[in-house]
Amino acid sequence: MTAMNDQFYRMKRMPPYVIAEVNAMRHAARLAGQDIIDLGMGNPDQPPPQHVIDKLCEVAAKPDAHGYSQSKGIPGLRRAQAGYYARRFGVELDAETEVVVTMGSKEGLSSLATAIIAPGDVVLAPNPSYPIHTFGFIIAGATIRSVPVTPDEEYWASLERAMSFTVPRPSVLVVSYPSNPTSEIVDLAFYERLVAWAKENQVWVVSDLAYSELYFDGKPTPSIMQVPGAKDVAIEFTSMSKTYSMAGWRMGFAVGNKQLIAALTRVKSYLDYGAFTPIQAAACAALNGPQDIIDTNRELYHKRRDVMVEAFGRAGWDIPPPPASMFAWAPLPPALRSMGSLEFSKQLLTQAQVAVAPGVGYGENGEGYVRIAMVENEQRLRQAARNIRRYLQSVGVNSSAA
Repeated sequence: MTAMNDQFYRMKRMPPYVIAEVNAMRHAARLAGQDIIDLGMGNPDQPPPQHVIDKLCEVAAKPDAHGYSQSKGIPGLRRAQAGYYARRFGVELDAETEVVVTMGSKEGLSSLATAIIAPGDVVLAPNPSYPIHTFGFIIAGATIRSVPVTPDEEYWASLERAMSFTVPRPSVLVVSYPSNPTSEIVDLAFYERLVAWAKENQVWVVSDLAYSELYFDGKPTPSIMQVPGAKDVAIEFTSMSKTYSMAGWRMGFAVGNKQLIAALTRVKSYLDYGAFTPIQAAACAALNGPQDIIDTNRELYHKRRDVMVEAFGRAGWDIPPPPASMFAWAPLPPALRSMGSLEFSKQLLTQAQVAVAPGVGYGENGEGYVRIAMVENEQRLRQAARNIRRYLQSVGVNSSAA
């Protein structure tokens, strides 16, 4: 019998997930009993509000709550998300045709890619970017053309080059602000220009707004849906993971263009039966109930940002303060730049017991940076700074020279 071909098409198209390499080292170090300060994964360390947990338990106790749910989300949850957009952005959504519940943003983005991508389609995606923004479309058969993250004139010039010289012409553009990993933000004028550009070039816009509530300059993050006519060309994903500290619950949403929402909803109807109904009911309680946690979380990450920037700076590593998100996008200390982000991340883990995510894991343009997640308390962040200071001194970088 001849050996079966184990070179599966989609596996061959996926580059190595380098962040997993550091994650494996972190796991091994912890198994060996080391106290690792984990600033690598964006995993919120706070619990959801108590009334949300109570609602989960209440509904889970009902005998009829354990059957199949609705793939596109229970009606009350879709209405609750429409209510959030009305309150927060002044945007009216039809809960029946313009909202679908997803199992977190990652599932939603990958299901959308499955729904709308044909093999060989070209997708414009930021580089660096959160991996699903590229991998989700690569798995579906697309070719990725990179565009910058920074929303300056070079960004628009790169879009024009892409439309002029790419065959076939790109059909989808992915945007994500506040950006993961770079934490960059945009204003409403950017989205206004983007919607006009998308209409002119007949390109779908996929917006990921997972960090909508984590902004630190007092100016709320806008949604592309605030632009008149955005629903003609755009779909937007949001998540309850960071806003309500519900990362493991896998609750997200897509809203916007009816054609895209219908395609996503149809694909999901083949792939899943929706999230566990008690989780959806608890998500309703989060969206419709007291919103104190949003301000509390924003203040928490703002304080951690300030502590981290100050403490790491004194340790010899200057980090630009992020304007939003739960991440800092940190350039490697100049004296260690030639080391590269993956090796630097490994050394921080083994020599300083601090885990960060190598920038190259977010795309080749992430080289020279690491992503630092502000998911440990202020005391642990200061401990991380002390460990890093010792490491930098051991390799000849002192706090006055860095």
